[in-house]
Amino acid sequence: MQSFMKNFVIWLLVLISLFALVEMFQLGETNDSLPFSEFLNNVDNGQVADATIIGRTIEGHFSSGTKYSTYAPDYPGLVDRLSSHGVTIKAQPTETTMGSFIGILLGWFPVLLLIGVWVFFMRQMQGGKGGGAMGFGKSRAKMMTEHTGKVTFKDVAGIDEAREELTEVVDFLKDPEKFLKLGGKIPKGVLLVGSPGTGKTLLARAIAGEANVPFFSISGSDFVEMFVGVGASRVRDMFDQGRKNAPCIIFIDEIDAVGRHRGTGMGGGNDEREQTLNQLLVEMDGFEGNESVILIAATNRPDVLDPALLRPGRFDRQIVVSSPDIKGREEILNIHTKKVPLSPDVDIKIIARGTPGFSGADLANLVNEAALLAARRNRKVVTMQELEDAKDKVMMGVERKSMVMDDEEKRLTAFHEAGHAIVGINLPASDPIHKATIIPRGRALGMVMRLPEKDRLSVTVEKMKADIAVAMGGRVAEEMIFGEDKVTSGASSDIKYATQMARGMVTDYGMSDKIGPVFHGSNNDEPFLGYSMTQRSASSEETARLIDSEIKRLVDEGYQLAHKLLKQKNKDLYTLAEALIEYETLSGDEIRDLLDGKPIKNVKKKEKKGKPSVGLPKTGKLKPEQNKEADKKNKPADKKPRTASKKPANSNEKESKK
Repeated sequence: MQSFMKNFVIWLLVLISLFALVEMFQLGETNDSLPFSEFLNNVDNGQVADATIIGRTIEGHFSSGTKYSTYAPDYPGLVDRLSSHGVTIKAQPTETTMGSFIGILLGWFPVLLLIGVWVFFMRQMQGGKGGGAMGFGKSRAKMMTEHTGKVTFKDVAGIDEAREELTEVVDFLKDPEKFLKLGGKIPKGVLLVGSPGTGKTLLARAIAGEANVPFFSISGSDFVEMFVGVGASRVRDMFDQGRKNAPCIIFIDEIDAVGRHRGTGMGGGNDEREQTLNQLLVEMDGFEGNESVILIAATNRPDVLDPALLRPGRFDRQIVVSSPDIKGREEILNIHTKKVPLSPDVDIKIIARGTPGFSGADLANLVNEAALLAARRNRKVVTMQELEDAKDKVMMGVERKSMVMDDEEKRLTAFHEAGHAIVGINLPASDPIHKATIIPRGRALGMVMRLPEKDRLSVTVEKMKADIAVAMGGRVAEEMIFGEDKVTSGASSDIKYATQMARGMVTDYGMSDKIGPVFHGSNNDEPFLGYSMTQRSASSEETARLIDSEIKRLVDEGYQLAHKLLKQKNKDLYTLAEALIEYETLSGDEIRDLLDGKPIKNVKKKEKKGKPSVGLPKTGKLKPEQNKEADKKNKPADKKPRTASKKPANSNEKESKK
C-alpha cells in the first residue's frame, strides 16, 4: 500500500509540473488580435467606446460591445486622438507576471519540480546509500519474521539426522553465552546438500523459527548482474543488514550460482561472479564469534563449489539432506494430510511403501493431486482411491482416455505387458508386481509397475539380471505370440533400459568376469565430453570391443531367460493377457489371484465396444489345446525367436514402458 501511494504521488507531481509548463508558455504568449493601424481606423470612424492603456498594451470595447486588444508603438498623439473621438480613456500601471516574489516562484516552480523528481529517482536507483553503479548494490535479501509464515521443526519430517545436527545451531542462537564462555565457536557457515525437493529451504526456515530470530533469504543468482562489482556490493550490504539484526540467519539458496570454482568455464572465468565470490569469502572469514550471524546455504551441486568456500572457518559444516525412507515418507504424509479430510479407509503406510524415492516435495504434490481429484469427483473426503489414483498419475502420467486403440493394438499391448508381468512374477530377485495396465499413460501404451518391498541401499547382480530379463519380457512375448514380422517398436524403451543396465554392470560396477573390477564408465568431471569420447580415451580399442561384447552377452542372457520363462508359463501368459483386455487394469494381488485360479473381485470391467479380440474367448481360461492352436496360428514354425542383438526399433515411435 505504501509503495502504491508513493508511486501515485510521484506521478501526480509529474502531471502537475506538465500542466504548469503548459500554462507558463501560454501566459508568455502576446495576444495581438487587432493590428494597430486597424485600431486607429476604428477610432477615426467612431467605433471605439473605451480604451484601457497598460504600458504599450491597449484593451477595451468597441461600440458594439466586442472586446479588443492591440499593442501600441511609441505614438505621441495617441491620447489626443482618442479624446477627440470621444473614447473613454483609462490608464493603469505596468504589471509583469515575473515582477514579484510570487511571480518568480510560480514561474520557476515547474523547473524546480522537475529537478526534484529527477533527484528522487536518482536516489531511488542508488538505493539511498550510494551503493554502486545505478544503485544496484543494495542487497535483495528478504527478511522473514514470525509474522510471515513461521516454520518449526514440527513441520519438518523425514530428515531426522539433519535436524539433529542443526539443533546446536538453534541452541547457540538462543543462548550464545553458553558456548562462548567455554571457548566454543559455532560454525560460521552451514552447507545443506541434497537433491531438489528434499527440504533444504524448509529446514533453514525451521531453524530460524525455532530460534525465533530474523531470517534473511536470498538466491545465489540475485548477486550476479551485468555490471562488475555490483554483486560484491550486494554481499557487503547483505552482511551489514545481518550485523544490524544479529542474532540472525542469512540463507543463500542455490549458492552454486555464485560459488562455482574460480577460473573454470569456456573462455576463462567470469569477473563479476568471481569478484562476488571473493567478497563472500572475505565477509565470511571476517566474522567474529560474538556477532551471532550464521550463514546457511543450500545446493544440489557441491562438486562445483570453490574449495576456498568449503574450508574450515567458512562453510565448515556440510549436512546431507537425503530423500526420506519409508518411515520418513509416512511422517511427511501425516504432516501434509493434517489439513486434508481423509476417509477411514486411508492407510498412510501403504502410500508410503508405494512411493520409494519420493522427496518431500513429491509427497506434498501427491496429497494435493489427491485433494483435487476428490473435489473433481464431488467427494467430501479424500479416499484411498484418490490417493492411489494420484500416485499413479504422478508416477506413470495421466491416463489418455481420449486415445482409442483398435482390437489388434490392444491385444498386442496386452501380451506385451503380460510378458513383463509373468517374467517378473517368476523371478524371486525381481520386485513384486504392483500394477499392470493397458490404458495409455503419458507416452506409453501400457505399463507394468513394480514396487520394492523395502528401501534398497544397494543392488545385487541377481537383481540387475532379473531387471534385464523383465525388460526383455515384452519383446519376447510379442515374438512368441505374433511372430517376428509382427514385432512393434513398443519395446524400444525396454531395450534402452536393459542396455543401460548392462552397461552399468560392466563399466561402473565391475560385474563382468572378463573386464574385472575396473572402472570404464563416463567421467562426470568433463561435462563437455560425451560418454563415448571419454570411454575411448580411457580404454583401448580392444577393451572397448570387449565391453561391447559383455554388454551384449548380459542382454542376451536376459532375453533367453525371459524366453525360457514365458515358454514354460505360456498358459499364464494367455490368461493374464485375456484379463488385461477384459479389465484393462489389474493390481498385483489381482494378478496373483488370477494366476492361482481364484476369481477377481471388485474389478470394474471395461466398456465393450465392437467385437471381442480374435483368438481369445469372451470368458474363462484358454485350454491347452487352444494354446497350441494359437501358437501355430500366430507364430510360424520355421522361425526362431529373434535375439536382442538385432537392431532395436525406432525410438521415435510411441513407446510402451516397463
